[in-house]
Amino acid sequence: MTARAGSAAAALALALAGVPGACAAQAGDKPPSTFGPVIGGALLCHDQLDNRYFYSWLKTAFGPPYKHEGGAYWFRTGEASLWGAPVTEVMVSDDTSELVFLAAVAEVPPDQLEQSIRAASGIRHLAADGSAYPLRVSNPGSTIAYYNTKSKIYCAKFKPLPPRP
Repeated sequence: MTARAGSAAAALALALAGVPGACAAQAGDKPPSTFGPVIGGALLCHDQLDNRYFYSWLKTAFGPPYKHEGGAYWFRTGEASLWGAPVTEVMVSDDTSELVFLAAVAEVPPDQLEQSIRAASGIRHLAADGSAYPLRVSNPGSTIAYYNTKSKIYCAKFKPLPPRP
């Protein structure tokens, strides 16, 4: 792993670590009907990631972020679900990292989330190693990680180079 990839991965890990007790959603919040195609598709790395676009989309859908921590803006999502799994939070990167990412907290264990995604979309997330708590990675590049008894799913990409003058 290069130094750049290592520092970017460390920044992403910090942003995704979060505070486990800080994700109680407000009752009655309904996500927009486009939540699955827009956020779910991006989490599966189906398209380019533009953190400004996702920040604006999430702010319009759920109001301002409830915190800005670890290189990310955190949004509570109310009663949202993806692939049949409840999703309580979505995080979008700010501009301090070399990576642009979108992440979500699912209220199910990683193996259950992987099965739900595979049943709904056909995309498999294979264990990256034989450890007790492996990352699960798909061919398009999305990753499912353990988050206590829950899951975090994210898509992260290096920022494109700025255009030449």
